[in-house]
Amino acid sequence: MKISRRGFAKLGGLGGLVALLGPWSRAQAEALGYPRALQGPMIGAPGPDHFSVWVRASGLFDVTLEYSTDRDFASFVTGPTARARADDEACVVLRATGLKPDTAYWYRLRFDGELDRFQPLPHRTRTAPAGAADFRIAFGSCCRLQYDPDQRIWNAVRALEPDMFIWLGDNIYADSDQVPTLVDQYGRGRAVERLEPLLRSTPQLATWDDHDFGFNNSDGRSPFKAQSLRVFRNFWANPSYGEADNPGVYFRQHYGGVDFFVLDGRYHRDPTDQVDDANKTMLGARQKAWLKRELKASRTPFKVLAIGGGWSSAENEDGGDSWAVYLTERNEIFDFIRDENIGGVVCISGDSHMGELNCIPRSEQGGYDIYDLCSSPLAQMPANKNIRQVPEVRVRDTWTRSVNVGLMRFDMTGDTPTLTYALHDVMGEPVWDPLVLTPDDLRNGVRTWDRKSDPKELERLQRFREGKGYYGFDPPEGWPSRPHYDGSSD
Repeated sequence: MKISRRGFAKLGGLGGLVALLGPWSRAQAEALGYPRALQGPMIGAPGPDHFSVWVRASGLFDVTLEYSTDRDFASFVTGPTARARADDEACVVLRATGLKPDTAYWYRLRFDGELDRFQPLPHRTRTAPAGAADFRIAFGSCCRLQYDPDQRIWNAVRALEPDMFIWLGDNIYADSDQVPTLVDQYGRGRAVERLEPLLRSTPQLATWDDHDFGFNNSDGRSPFKAQSLRVFRNFWANPSYGEADNPGVYFRQHYGGVDFFVLDGRYHRDPTDQVDDANKTMLGARQKAWLKRELKASRTPFKVLAIGGGWSSAENEDGGDSWAVYLTERNEIFDFIRDENIGGVVCISGDSHMGELNCIPRSEQGGYDIYDLCSSPLAQMPANKNIRQVPEVRVRDTWTRSVNVGLMRFDMTGDTPTLTYALHDVMGEPVWDPLVLTPDDLRNGVRTWDRKSDPKELERLQRFREGKGYYGFDPPEGWPSRPHYDGSSD
């Protein structure tokens, strides 16, 4: 029986139709509302035997995951079902389990029992490898939809074919204490046309920074941080969020033979203008204890520390809110890595609106040199802050000519595992010669910073140490007088 929309209205809508056709047709009648994905799907935390799917439904109904190794779904598995709830902004996360490692799977979603008529084709993703692998991790930060609604950078990211993407904060620019504003910005960000194919196929992990945590430079004093955390959890599919007795967005993720420690630099942060001594913290005592415990337990050749703000001393001038104004705590962590003989630690970061590759030369304190690759921005105005900032060591010159994305390639399959650090511009081109590291470069007593750095950067550093301008001109009054290459926090 076919009923026109006008006839449907005359029957009194859904209730009249059900009364006419009987209760057996309720599912068909409800389907006239076109239940669907409002945003997503997006692939979340990966594993060798599972993949997870985030989606925001268009209503408060059941969402079911189906998956198959067959694109045509001639045979498939009906996976879990979750009910979209108003308290979660209709966001759900579904996990397919019992899968084969490093295997491609097709998946689709049913909304209230119906396939999404606006996404008729299934999507494909891949489970994580079970052991050591050759893989790529892309990352970035600072994605302001208001500045760049088109976001061409995602064309380059997709062409690089990363196996996972890590968002390092300022993923949205809400700058608000209102839940509807946060929800609106997350929702609009998930509907960027060039981004959507990446979200549907590649695992996405995230931490936050000030503009998605709250207001600019906001810290642990924020009175609305709990509601900000609730919205963050609704819109991401990380493996975990802090600990049961310590809220936050930090977690550990293993992939392909490498451990990633994604940190929360906002929820427990002390004010930036507090005196930088042993009482000042960015991480909070509980998260810092967790990090030390997890680092000590890790047995992987490389261990990646990821956070929003840069790890170097570059932003040590007034107004900075990176590790440069939390150097006492940063050095405590680096001392722990040295004293516990934990090898293989490298860092990634964002926030600076520049592409940077810096080094903290800890070999001068008996440890090893720790490298930090900063990717920023993804969709925001680049800034020439490099002319007034000097980190301990610049391994490569800063990149400010375009938006950019960071890429780490790990080859863990050979006798000598390698990590290759690179930065790519909006066209996908690498902007520097890559930095290649092995575990032997990242063990106590090994000095690498001078032989890994560009000769031009070493010349600039020497000139700066002699009291001259880093870029060849005398610095204005009030600019940094020397880099903090000795690890001090003054």
